[in-house]
Amino acid sequence: MIRSIKKLLVANRGEIAIRVMRTCRELGIKTVAVYSDADRNALHVRYADEAYRLGPPPSRESYLLADKIIEICKTHNVDAVHPGYGFLSERSEFAIKLAEAGIIFVGPSAESMDLMGSKIASKQAVEKFGVPLVPGLKEAITDIEAAKLVAVQIGFPVLIKASAGGGGKGMRIVNGIDEFEPQMHMAQSEALSSFGDDSVFIEKYVAAPRHIEIQLMADNHGNVCYLFERDCSIQRRHQKLVEEAPSAVLTPELRKQMGEAAVNVAKAANYSGAGTVEFLLDENLNFYFLEMNTRLQVEHPVTELITGLDLVKEQIRVAEGHPLSFTQEDLKINGHALELRVCAEDPMNNFLPDIGTLSTYRVPQGPGIRVDDCMEEGMEIPIHYDNMVAKLIIWADTRDNAIDKMKRAITEYRISGVANTLQFGHWVMENEHFINGNFDTKFIDNYFKPEYLQSKEDQTLEEALGLIASYAFSNKVASSQASNGSSSIESDWYKKRRSMR
Repeated sequence: MIRSIKKLLVANRGEIAIRVMRTCRELGIKTVAVYSDADRNALHVRYADEAYRLGPPPSRESYLLADKIIEICKTHNVDAVHPGYGFLSERSEFAIKLAEAGIIFVGPSAESMDLMGSKIASKQAVEKFGVPLVPGLKEAITDIEAAKLVAVQIGFPVLIKASAGGGGKGMRIVNGIDEFEPQMHMAQSEALSSFGDDSVFIEKYVAAPRHIEIQLMADNHGNVCYLFERDCSIQRRHQKLVEEAPSAVLTPELRKQMGEAAVNVAKAANYSGAGTVEFLLDENLNFYFLEMNTRLQVEHPVTELITGLDLVKEQIRVAEGHPLSFTQEDLKINGHALELRVCAEDPMNNFLPDIGTLSTYRVPQGPGIRVDDCMEEGMEIPIHYDNMVAKLIIWADTRDNAIDKMKRAITEYRISGVANTLQFGHWVMENEHFINGNFDTKFIDNYFKPEYLQSKEDQTLEEALGLIASYAFSNKVASSQASNGSSSIESDWYKKRRSMR
């Protein structure tokens, strides 16, 4: 049965809220924003056709209030809810309550979310479909002594990982038997604090993997397609900073194998909508199922750029009851896409989050440049939510050209008032290991040092001052004129230096 969506509420904030609303506007669907007091003047609030207050800034008092969001939907005749990512996007109870209220949830079923939300249950399910798994436990465990025996049997190093979590929380690498017990205690404590569940599983630690994820789209008519891969290996604290599509190392044969394995994961979960299957790829190009994210991913734009698809539009069509608008045979990789997460944090200080006011904010432009953001000059970076300011996404016909275009776009991006990851992104684009495609999830640990950014600035300053001195001597101008010229050039350089921070 087809249920047309006329009005959609986005249960989220920031750039993803605006991104969903843009597609809705193209489809002629009216949009409803919700906001906390911290976001009362936010761009997503102004962009929507209607906007309603949720509560104070903390998420638990605003964006996580499922019942209040549903009440807004009922009061204002909302047909559907898009959860974005984060907040309520993977809360099965939210999907259930929406269904009970007769409101369409633009996402998978609650049953699929529950199955894939449990790392143990998901592994058990996909194993039946022949999806490769990292050696380790297939069920959750809380008993430390029993877990220690398992670790010895698998062989160190092992990974202790929260069953109910993600984002690097409740995760510990253990290199030997002596450190197992304290690391187990810490993992369980963090898992309990973050997810309300201290169960963990133990698996073999893959020391230098690449993080490869496969984008899926499935409908309610039995159709499942894989939309190729994204390489998300450049991370700090198990969270991604740079993503690209396609991967620089996958062969067509391996891409097909991983894509078909991802399709089997979707079948194991009876999945519908947009989802992402994440794999670890070891140095020998063996891949292992990691988890499935039952929502739209932050990095979905790179897939959109190489496939020409609007994933939010496809989500909405599936939620309305339509079959997919394409088949696997229709899909082709066109060119190469890169994404840099522009975050308010300081790469020179262990990527410490920063807050402040954007005194300067100007985005790059030109063919093949896309900026998904939610900021403008004079706005403050809120302390209550994720510190991502924007996503800078690049498309070009080849990977080399995409890298060159990304460097150009970064130099044209102007941000001042907060520390940010732009300069780090430029360093990545110039790093030989990234250029050659020879990197893994330890990229930052292995190759990055904060002084690399500082030394580049110092070198640029020395070159600028050298040019000033050379100009003054060669033209033998009066000392007062030379001083004025020097002051002007130095001022421009410092302006540029500040804008890159």
